[in-house]
Amino acid sequence: MTARLPRLAQALRAPRSTQALRQGQGPMVDRPAALPMRRWVLDLGVTAVLIAVAMTGFWTTFAGPSYLPAVVGGILLGLAIAAVAMWRRWGILIITGLTLAAYFLFGGALALPHTAFLGVVPTIDTLQRLALGVITSWKQMLTTVAPVAAADGHLIVPLVLSLVGTVLTASLALRLSHVGWALIPAGVVLVLAIVLGTPEPAFPLAQGLIFAIFAISWLALRQLWAPQNAAVSVSEVDPARAAYMRMRRLLAGVAVLAVAGGAGIASSAIAQPVQPRHVFRDVVIPPFNVHDYPSPLQSFRKNVRDEAEKTLFTVSGLPKGARIRIAVMDQFDGQVYNVTDGGPGSSSAFAPLRSNMSPDAEGVPVTLKVSIEDYRGVWMPDAGAVSEIDFTGKRAEELRRSGYYNSDTGTAVVTEKLREGDTYTVDTVIPAKVDDTQLADVDFGKVALPKQSNVPEELTSLAAETVAGAESPIEQVRALETFLADGGFFSHGLEGEVLSRAGHTSERISTLVGGDQMIGDDEQYAVAMALLAREVGIPARVVMGYYPDEDHEGDAEFAATGDDVHAWVEVNFESVGWVTFNPTPPEDKVPNDQNTKPKVDPKPQVLQPPPPPQEPVDLPPTLPDDRKGDDETFNFAALLGLIAAIGGTALGVMALLASPFIVIGAWKAAKRRTRRNAARTSDRITGGWDELTDRAIDYGARLAPGGTRAEEAATLAASLPIPAVTALADRADAEVFGPSEPTPAQVDEFWAEVDGIVGGLGKEAGFWKRLRARLNLRSLIGGTAVANGVQNLKEAAAARVHREPGTIKSSTRTTTSTSAESETP
Repeated sequence: MTARLPRLAQALRAPRSTQALRQGQGPMVDRPAALPMRRWVLDLGVTAVLIAVAMTGFWTTFAGPSYLPAVVGGILLGLAIAAVAMWRRWGILIITGLTLAAYFLFGGALALPHTAFLGVVPTIDTLQRLALGVITSWKQMLTTVAPVAAADGHLIVPLVLSLVGTVLTASLALRLSHVGWALIPAGVVLVLAIVLGTPEPAFPLAQGLIFAIFAISWLALRQLWAPQNAAVSVSEVDPARAAYMRMRRLLAGVAVLAVAGGAGIASSAIAQPVQPRHVFRDVVIPPFNVHDYPSPLQSFRKNVRDEAEKTLFTVSGLPKGARIRIAVMDQFDGQVYNVTDGGPGSSSAFAPLRSNMSPDAEGVPVTLKVSIEDYRGVWMPDAGAVSEIDFTGKRAEELRRSGYYNSDTGTAVVTEKLREGDTYTVDTVIPAKVDDTQLADVDFGKVALPKQSNVPEELTSLAAETVAGAESPIEQVRALETFLADGGFFSHGLEGEVLSRAGHTSERISTLVGGDQMIGDDEQYAVAMALLAREVGIPARVVMGYYPDEDHEGDAEFAATGDDVHAWVEVNFESVGWVTFNPTPPEDKVPNDQNTKPKVDPKPQVLQPPPPPQEPVDLPPTLPDDRKGDDETFNFAALLGLIAAIGGTALGVMALLASPFIVIGAWKAAKRRTRRNAARTSDRITGGWDELTDRAIDYGARLAPGGTRAEEAATLAASLPIPAVTALADRADAEVFGPSEPTPAQVDEFWAEVDGIVGGLGKEAGFWKRLRARLNLRSLIGGTAVANGVQNLKEAAAARVHREPGTIKSSTRTTTSTSAESETP
């Protein structure tokens, strides 16, 4: 390798002479010796600039420069591969192999350093992720809410684009005389970086302007340095004049670009605002819709009644005063408080789990370790503003792939459902507590919440009366909280307790606030306060979760039971965020003879019918597992559907793989049928012979076009083990050129002999040779325009190979002769 470096430098420094061009050798731009050093520097340098400018489109996707090491590494690797392949004159197959090798060798350090040994050496896990990432990383990036984290494998996308784009652009630029072809892959990279990014462009004006300036300048310089322009060079007559002309053309081109760029900037400044950019991310169907699941608040009373003594899950590391949240709901339809069926920023805006999910969170960072016991469901127990969730245990990968998080509500779900034995670690930030003094002069936050419907009419006037004397926003919220907590009584309605119906429908909330006594639990009071707050314009939502008693120490493990389930209200304050309020009366405040006011004309409690059952949940398809439980039933329809889907996919794949056999076999069968059923019996004999020669061609025979049957028979007998073909050719000639038409019986006998010979060819050949013969297209396209064109190209290439040595020698003799003449006095 060291010995070749001087030769490479000499080849790069040796330009083609004008005399050689005039002698007819042509602009051999595909030879390294024909490329001067300035061409190498120009082509490789501009390629690097164009790809780097195109990749700036990912700036907003990664929220900064965290992806640039992968891009820079991909560009440098691509330039090295293109340059070495051009120097060694390697073809596309070797270039492809080098690109794949570079991707797997350096992909770990550039895109997946956390999986590589010492951040550099690829491991088995690194290689597996790189192989899968070529296919899956595109979908993962598009289905993840931006900004995406570099540690989640999303760097594979910019690495692949920069590496492949650089290899293609630089290779085409170095090998072709027209650099315009090299701009195609660079332009494709630019478009892909835009459509795979976010609707908010990073540097749109600079990106487009720089890309256009370098592309046009590249075209202009390559045109100036083109060999055909050098063949008639002004520099041979007047070097100063030539330099002046080149500088003038270059300055003129720069001036044109400057004027065009200035005009574009000026017009964009006074034009109407452009429409939002549309990218692939906008049209990708979200893989998960939490609105398909029932509201957790509907099962509140069931948790209290059936799971009061069960340990649902345990949490270690929960700070004192912190709460475990399950779900956040902000929409009421008269029947249930649920997550809204909205877009980004709503309680249903869930995205796949990733790293650094809450980059702007402020507070105390903690790490929670959660272990699931009797808890079942898709809603994950977590706390605070979650940054990352790391699953452990046997189902870690399964849960990770089915996990989603909503950074606006701080809630997470797994479509595979949590069950006993599942464990995970939550890296989160617990926000600092704020008191009323800090909120004294703070206004409500401006957040978008869905419109409520079917709210009891009396709540509007009740809410207005309750907050009438409050002067500040925090006083309004405290007035509503105090009205419910101090004026109501607590009861779950269980055995031995005062009657308190479950549910939070409009009728139930109307009965709660309109009766002589307010009796209920967290479910009713939290919904009532949220509805009252929303009626007077206070941004409020309902949260359901678990938290321990006040005497729980922060460093102790929290074992959550059904008795620890709660619901509360969160109100948004400007620049502060969501603040927690507890409208539920203390659990020891129960109605009795001393504190229950006598009812005038008491009305009997009428049990309301339960809300209509919700539609069954359409979970993403999963493989059947060994789950067992009394509350889970075997869905035969889903199993049949899964089997049908797998079977249909398998049949589709088999049909796709078999399509070449089917098409080629049908084509050959159609030709045989046409020959066998020709109108004249002599044409059937001719068709039989043609069928024999076609099958022989499929097995590798080479027949010269335009030959007679005797000549073809001699060729077939020499190349294939079918000696009987000579006699068959003579018989075909006798019956076709005989005094009368062959009889149908003679035709049948002739075709029987043809079929026997063709069958013998198949018996003599092995399986793979028979397979190649069936897929061979030479017998189908022989004599066509395509075949003639291919043959002409082969003949031209062969003639060129034979001519080149003579031309070179002739050129050498001419050069020598000229040199000798110049030395003669």
